[in-house]
Amino acid sequence: MKSKYSFWQVLAIIVGIFAISFGAHAGYLDTSGMLAIGVIGNMTNAQARVIDPILTTVAQGYKNGQMVADYLFPVVPVDQRGGKILQFGKEDFELYNTARAPGTNTKRVQFGHLGLPYALEQHALEGKVAFEHLQEANQVPGINLGRGAVTKTQNIILLSNEYQAASIARNVANYAAANKATLAGTSRWDDYASGVSDPAADVDAAVEAIRAQVGMRPNTVVLSPKAYKAAKRHPKLIDRIKYTSRDSLTLELLADLFDVERVVSGDAIYNANGTMTDVWGKDVVVAYTEIATADDGGAPSYGYTYRLRGNPTVEMAYQDRNAKSWIYPVTDERAPVIAAAAAGYLLQTVVS
Repeated sequence: MKSKYSFWQVLAIIVGIFAISFGAHAGYLDTSGMLAIGVIGNMTNAQARVIDPILTTVAQGYKNGQMVADYLFPVVPVDQRGGKILQFGKEDFELYNTARAPGTNTKRVQFGHLGLPYALEQHALEGKVAFEHLQEANQVPGINLGRGAVTKTQNIILLSNEYQAASIARNVANYAAANKATLAGTSRWDDYASGVSDPAADVDAAVEAIRAQVGMRPNTVVLSPKAYKAAKRHPKLIDRIKYTSRDSLTLELLADLFDVERVVSGDAIYNANGTMTDVWGKDVVVAYTEIATADDGGAPSYGYTYRLRGNPTVEMAYQDRNAKSWIYPVTDERAPVIAAAAAGYLLQTVVS
């Protein structure tokens, strides 16, 4: 049967294939760009997977230093998208008559827990890398735009989690009257002249309020950036370190002064209608936090972030030919919740 191509057309095709092969092996031609724009469009077995294990590991391991939500709401992996929050009673604090006379029955105590409902929320976003950018980046060793797209996308998802957690922690309605205080006037930390304000005394009051209710001293203090700035410049705190070799108040030194395990500054900001705004506002949260399970009796931890096991996940990248881009979908399913409000204390508006 006579071919529909002429001798010269067939020869041109053969020469073109040889040139591409030779150029790729010699390093003169980057075929990844061709993969991106569809010259070579067949998917590999790896590309056909639903989840990209490498990029999922990147997303799970990425931590933004500005985010502090995990200190108040440590992550607990769960296998269901809905369930009950483990909240244990105060049996440990009861004074039981444990004495037993010979021949009498041993007294019994029954333990239980209240389960408030929680439901995970799915947060999903897609990072986009243009074919043109991918082609240009491939000419420079060490640049991985796919990995960069995942980390930037994950950063946005983390910011949404930080905002959600801060909104819960800063909501006065979530605390009993004994677990919150609002500072005003000369009691605010940035009022140095009056001599009334005292950050250490305020934190001490919060610590004692929590200890009196759950029997544990708080181990975490989350400062808003403005609160941290006021604290490290406060004359009363500086006076307490004047005989040390330290010339400035760091977060670690504040932890020593407040007698807690850690003090962190929530430096994350978000764009509120064109104004860059602190996620943690002007507030301070003092809390006892610990990851505990039903097996160990349930510690009175302030909060948890229930997260679907294996999340966040990154799906295999796919091509959007209309946008001429590779798309990297990132998904996280989680829900920050307060498990024991009595283990937390909110100091509102500590600065003016």
